Amino acid sequence: MGHDHSHHHAHTNNKIALKISFIIITAYMIIEAIGGLLTNSLALLSDAGHMLSDSISLGVGLLAFTLGEKVADYSKTYGYKRFEILAAVFNGVTLILIALFIFYEAFNRFANPTEIASAGMLIIGIIGLLVNILVAWILMRGGDTDHNLNLRAAFLHVISDMLGSVGAVSAALLIMFFGWSCADPLASVIVAILVLNSGWRVSKDAIQVLMEGTPKNIDIKEVITAIEDADGITSIHDLHVWSITSGHNALSCHAVVDSNLSIQESQTLLRTIEHKLKKQGIGHVTIQMETEEHPHGVTILCDHDSETHTESSHHPISH
Repeated sequence: MGHDHSHHHAHTNNKIALKISFIIITAYMIIEAIGGLLTNSLALLSDAGHMLSDSISLGVGLLAFTLGEKVADYSKTYGYKRFEILAAVFNGVTLILIALFIFYEAFNRFANPTEIASAGMLIIGIIGLLVNILVAWILMRGGDTDHNLNLRAAFLHVISDMLGSVGAVSAALLIMFFGWSCADPLASVIVAILVLNSGWRVSKDAIQVLMEGTPKNIDIKEVITAIEDADGITSIHDLHVWSITSGHNALSCHAVVDSNLSIQESQTLLRTIEHKLKKQGIGHVTIQMETEEHPHGVTILCDHDSETHTESSHHPISH
């Protein structure tokens, strides 16, 4: 219950932080777009377009948190929590596309230098930087940007925009004081490399979850040791460890136990293992106990080609 309560509390904080950030970014984006139309400033409109990508990423993340709150049903036995991971994939891929677009634009700027209104660029960059610092602070203070992939992806969008603002301010100052027009595309390339790295990392982590890979905060060898070292366990096989979504790790396996164990002793053994695994960050545990007489696999990981693999050893649904 304590784990569920703390996870629900973290989920609520993440959602609130994302909602506040979405409102601030969207409001500034609208103001900047109107200002760009009124002043006929292409720089303002371009920056508003960059803000729009942040607004969309935050909106998608917020939608994912909202949909993830829907309760489980017969068609979605885990509920809709995976929407958060799908949102993380969307945002990660978007970051990669933004980085590639910046590379393309920077190449064109190097090939065809254009006159830049450095004063306007400086003002826009400073205001954008302040807005993004505020939003990044809200997300860091109010949400779990370390462990929740969806929030981390949205946070990285804001950081990429903040880096863009830092690059714009730096480039504007270099152009104003030294007349280095190449500073604008050069700053863009540096920012694009950082954005590309962030997008790749969050996409890779999200795909690992979708592929039901072992969570990176779980040491599979320690998990195996924790189960096999429990009194009464002879061996384990058909082991699976995966994430349902960020912070929701699950495990299923078959455990061969001493045939002399009573039902009560088996239940005590099960509770002991569950307690051990919870300390290692696995909250959903499904263990099928078998005796030596029961046909079972000989390898720890699932072996679908094994002749001894029976219907009973199929991947069970965690509860």
